[in-house]
Amino acid sequence: MKYDLTIIGSGPGGYVAAIRAAQLGMKVALVERYNSLGGTCLNVGCIPSKALLDSSEHYHAAHERFEEHGIELKDLKVNMPQMIKRKNDVVSATVKGVQFLMKKNKVDVHYGHGTFLGPNKVKVAMNEGDDIEIESDKFIIATGSKPITPAFMNYDKKRVITSTEALNIDEVPKRMVIVGGGVIGLELGSVFARLGTEVEVVEFQASIIPTMDKDCGKELMRALKKTGVKFHLKHAVTDVINNGDSVTVKVDKRDSDTKLEIEADYCLIAIGRKPYTDNLGLEAAGVQLNEKGQVIVDDHLQTSVPNIYAIGDVIKGAMLAHKAEEEGVFVAEYMAGQRPHIDYNLIPGVVYTWPEVAAVGETEQQLKDRGVEYKSGKFPFKALGRARASMDIEGMVKVLSDAKTDEILGVHMVGPRTADMIAEAVALMEFRASAEDAARMSHAHPTYTEAFKEAALAATGDRALHV
Repeated sequence: MKYDLTIIGSGPGGYVAAIRAAQLGMKVALVERYNSLGGTCLNVGCIPSKALLDSSEHYHAAHERFEEHGIELKDLKVNMPQMIKRKNDVVSATVKGVQFLMKKNKVDVHYGHGTFLGPNKVKVAMNEGDDIEIESDKFIIATGSKPITPAFMNYDKKRVITSTEALNIDEVPKRMVIVGGGVIGLELGSVFARLGTEVEVVEFQASIIPTMDKDCGKELMRALKKTGVKFHLKHAVTDVINNGDSVTVKVDKRDSDTKLEIEADYCLIAIGRKPYTDNLGLEAAGVQLNEKGQVIVDDHLQTSVPNIYAIGDVIKGAMLAHKAEEEGVFVAEYMAGQRPHIDYNLIPGVVYTWPEVAAVGETEQQLKDRGVEYKSGKFPFKALGRARASMDIEGMVKVLSDAKTDEILGVHMVGPRTADMIAEAVALMEFRASAEDAARMSHAHPTYTEAFKEAALAATGDRALHV
């Protein structure tokens, strides 16, 4: 079999690269080791977790807020098997959508594990049938990542689990320990906390979502505490023991002799992910990895072998589905002789808790570290009419702009629907807009996006109108 381009991995980066390459006239093959397209994101990541987040959000609203809205319910309860079924249906429909797109764009899909035999040849151990060999002018490595599970945490997929297993728990646990206060841990922790689980988060750093602006972590932590989530910051897990029908998580406080033992139904490990490069034959192809196991690429996402590229979680940078998509399009267009561009500073990050957290650009700490003089404007959602109408008054919007030029350098949001609101900030920053530009744009009233306008007004000189 001979192709212009073969892509290994069918996650958001891989399948989007396949579509764009096909649009540009290439004969494309897609190799996927599982019998389902879409990678981690569609099958055990972004999509199923958002389905459960929405379901738990509905239940929590019914349990905590409906009566105040004048809606009375009797015998409200969680039907966990139905919740999981709906999540699975969402995943199935989305995967079928990707299958349709592959057929539409005439991309050949081969289900099996791909291993490089050389820079121009891959062997695919087919999931069904005999192995095949594929020759290709160019390749893209898009194999994604997998959860980090240290040996001492005794990951067993039963009581000591990762996000993959957490998505299929078919009854509401009484207690759960989350190891890691980052995006994945907090999203899944909030799912179970809203359903009634006692959730405790153990985080090694001094704050949750430590890579984001500190104000975001403070606002989110305050909101999550109100749903009953307990936090152990500056703590380290030393051992996790499966007791059969429960777990014991042993924890040490940093810079102290304090030790804790937390009993729970499950321990969810969410301390990050690592690139998946197992048994890919990268040495046979001549592809080099760095000390973190990431594929080394240049500014054009080319590896040490000129005809082999790599994108997404398997290379440096944030492990985000939309980053992988941008890189997939970038590589396909670069191969076709175009001059695509990605501004990594303007790829937004989102935490899909409730309230949601969304950010783009630099944090205050990053600006301080670079010695940049800046202005900061904040606006709280509790001062917004739309937020009061929906009872979503947690959080704020913060706009950071250059002290001299007023160019927007960073936008940080915690609040309702900020995952969607952040796109406005990204668009403005792509065109190097000023805080004044954002402040003078007419925003419909009443909307959540007015909080962004008010924060921009505050950044231009303490001109916010409604606070």
